[in-house]
Amino acid sequence: MIAEVIVDIASGETDKVFEYLCDDRITAGARVRAPFGPRTLPGFVVRLKESSDYPVEKLKKVIPEEDELPALTPECLSLAKKIAARYRVPLALSLRLFLPAEMRTGKVRELTRRFVELRAPLENLSFRASAKKQLAAARYLEENGKTESAELNRLFGGGIVRALEEKGCLTVTQEQIKRDPYKSVEGIAPPRVLTPDQLAAVKAVKEDGRTVQLIHGVTGSGKTEIYLTLIADCLKEGKSSIFLVPEISLTPQMLSQLRARFGKNAAILHSGLSAGERFDEWWRLRTGEAKIAIGARSAVFAPLENLGVIIVDEEHDGSYFSETAPRYSTFEVARLRAKSGGCKLVLGSATPAVETYKKALEGEFHLIPLKKRINKRPMPEIEIVDMRREAKRGNHSPFSATLKEELEACLAQEKQAILFLNRRGYSQSVICKDCGYVAKCDACDVSLTYHREEDCLKCHYCGAKYEMPTGCLECGSKKLSYAGTGTQKIVSELQKLYPSARVLRMDNDTTSGKEGHYKILKRFGEREADILVGTQMIAKGHDFPSVTLVGILDADMSLHFSDYRSGERTFQLITQVAGRSGRAEEKGKVVLQTYSPENDVLRFACRYDYEGFYENEISLRAAAAFPPFSKIVRVLVSGEDKKATLEAFKNAYFALEEVYGRYREDFLFFDKMAAPIKRIENKYRYQVLMRLAKTDALPEIYAACAEYGGKGVLVSVEENPANLS
Repeated sequence: MIAEVIVDIASGETDKVFEYLCDDRITAGARVRAPFGPRTLPGFVVRLKESSDYPVEKLKKVIPEEDELPALTPECLSLAKKIAARYRVPLALSLRLFLPAEMRTGKVRELTRRFVELRAPLENLSFRASAKKQLAAARYLEENGKTESAELNRLFGGGIVRALEEKGCLTVTQEQIKRDPYKSVEGIAPPRVLTPDQLAAVKAVKEDGRTVQLIHGVTGSGKTEIYLTLIADCLKEGKSSIFLVPEISLTPQMLSQLRARFGKNAAILHSGLSAGERFDEWWRLRTGEAKIAIGARSAVFAPLENLGVIIVDEEHDGSYFSETAPRYSTFEVARLRAKSGGCKLVLGSATPAVETYKKALEGEFHLIPLKKRINKRPMPEIEIVDMRREAKRGNHSPFSATLKEELEACLAQEKQAILFLNRRGYSQSVICKDCGYVAKCDACDVSLTYHREEDCLKCHYCGAKYEMPTGCLECGSKKLSYAGTGTQKIVSELQKLYPSARVLRMDNDTTSGKEGHYKILKRFGEREADILVGTQMIAKGHDFPSVTLVGILDADMSLHFSDYRSGERTFQLITQVAGRSGRAEEKGKVVLQTYSPENDVLRFACRYDYEGFYENEISLRAAAAFPPFSKIVRVLVSGEDKKATLEAFKNAYFALEEVYGRYREDFLFFDKMAAPIKRIENKYRYQVLMRLAKTDALPEIYAACAEYGGKGVLVSVEENPANLS
């Protein structure tokens, strides 16, 4: 047989099929080791055929990996080809998305352990009078049965197993141990009685003929129970499901609900797992031992067959866009997969992306509205506090008088509060009052953030740490001030105001480790704290019945970014974090602190008026010809060598300028510039920004950039990028 193999090298020069001889053990989708010049490289078999146009004697033979099943299903192979064509990347790069990275490189294997048990009943075995430890070990095995060899040695001393083996007393086996990434995650199955609105939504998803279903439900409307019902129905039909959430912090909470309902049928996939855990969870899905994949963006590539539904919760979230090649949209990949597999793609959000909602209104997607909370409780009242007036009154603390009053009342009633801050650290940056110097990262063109607990400065882009200076590094002045307010500072201020209040902090610094998020949320859910202070990871998806107060400390933070979506993101963020309040019987309250109280976006958010916000936003986008009435394309050139990066940038720009000349009428904007953050992780960054009224030029834009990457310089093309920094 002849195997057509894609060698695992992400280069345009090797982006083609190579033919090899293979034996009958190899099938399409299998991983192999392929002789390639002087090296042997990993590869993927994409097709088998009977004969080759090349002389057989010149073909080399591939070596199969010892996998239980072909690593890639036929559907995954087909989808990888579509992704490679859509995002104009080498097929090897696309195929990599479907496998754990350590599995590709051979750095992780099945975990096996050595077990022993008695070969015969104890009375049939004989021991010398002096072999007391051997006899004790044998009695232990008789009482406990099969035991791990290492455990027996730990209990009775080294060499005991070996001695019993030599006497022929033991049967020895090697058994695979499955690494469970969330052993401590447990859940109690919630009530399964659906409300009439939820039943109607489930029915609507099943009966509508369109692939994409948008559930537009207010926070607390019971979207999660609809998702779980759809998954349960798929299992009854023998089908599998993919459940995507935007934040790793939401994954353990959702996993606990899935495990309570579906047991070990749910497997988890995300970057926070160890290599071994990710390997085992991936194989549980590939073998069909687990039929539900839950995780963040990358779980859309789960190796499941016979899909019944793909669910994308909080579909508006920016984390569903990849910022590394291939720069894919999770929604686009999920839609390709749903269409090819004939399954439903269910999107859910209280604040859908403007582009998504427009398609739903136009009938391309099926719109399913849920306008009431399941307990029929009203949405929490949002009170806007003008922080300009607070400053005039001499209040320069992070908390307005209104928020302090509400916090005192909340604590007095033994309820819980959430304070939301759109950043982490003790303060935003360190500034010299004399010369204006701002401490910056040596490797990235961004200011450093002070972290009080470690008394250091940190870069939130590359993770570098610096000692806190005692004076200005430019002029030597001792007059250093902290600009902005971080989560640590908020916690410190709260402890001064309310010494008896128990406060938890949740941000990237307190949630290290795969169970970091889960442990904090579990403690808060079990009433071990009165106030939870956090960044965006606390804004969505969490359900705490005792939370009756939410404080939004800096509503303006995302409102004034130089991004056409800043208003949309602010509306979404406020709505999501406000939805954490008043989810049970108690009435909820939200205090929104702002320096722009008259802003239309905030007014719409306070009324939970998504339709009003949408009409206002879509008219602004239409007038300015921003997406969805155009497409923004960014070509980003980055590299550590400034001269080589500039040279590649110049060449790419000239090539793009020729495309611009041929399609000038399709372009609304075309210009070159340094990226807003000029350097990240010691890589210089330059960009060409384009806005297209028509997309006819897109293939040529990709083609123009394809030849200028390599040799330490990356040239990437992004469509409607989620982050323009």
